[in-house]
Amino acid sequence: MSRLLVLGGSGRLGQHILEQASQRGVRVRALVRNPDVIPALPGVELVPGTPANIDDIRAAAEGTDAVVVALNNARASDNPWAKPVSPPSFMTDAVRDTLTVMADHGLRRIVITSALGVGDSWRVVNPIFKTLVNVSSIKNGYDDHNGVERLVRDSDVDWTLVRATALTNKPPAGPLHAAEAGQDKHGPTVSRSEVARFLLDTVENNAWIRRAPLIWNSRR
Repeated sequence: MSRLLVLGGSGRLGQHILEQASQRGVRVRALVRNPDVIPALPGVELVPGTPANIDDIRAAAEGTDAVVVALNNARASDNPWAKPVSPPSFMTDAVRDTLTVMADHGLRRIVITSALGVGDSWRVVNPIFKTLVNVSSIKNGYDDHNGVERLVRDSDVDWTLVRATALTNKPPAGPLHAAEAGQDKHGPTVSRSEVARFLLDTVENNAWIRRAPLIWNSRR
């Protein structure tokens, strides 16, 4: 790939993606609401705008070859159970518009961050956690992730949905593993730095096309 479009580059995961892409020498166009809050990085062009606006996505996609989406629903705090502040279908709407822009620009490759419990991976989620999701505001995020999944599965692009276990900023607890949901016993967490590496590897290697790997760090 000669240039990568990143949506969600100002988030906690997105900043790892930008840093690692820069280290690899990958040129990036990152659509971000406030470029001033992101440190300058070699090869990374910050495009002001929002993924909630298709015209901003279209402007940022100019000259790119593939897309990485690291969006999530904003909350009132970093607590995963905090009240959502994003529109309920924020990610679904942004990905729908991104697919439209990709068709306009002739782009085929998109890698999207998702979560354990989305789609058919719901069957491997702990029953207690299922109950918590269904009675809390976190269900909004799952509904939105599922909306994204339905869109990309119905599209004709070369998609990958990367379903992460619980994200952490800590160093990896062990080696990174990837498998289809239910094929292996998964660990509880994955480091954001490892997720970023996996996303970039997946784009560069054209791996996991039209598949939805679950990723986690296993304890040593």
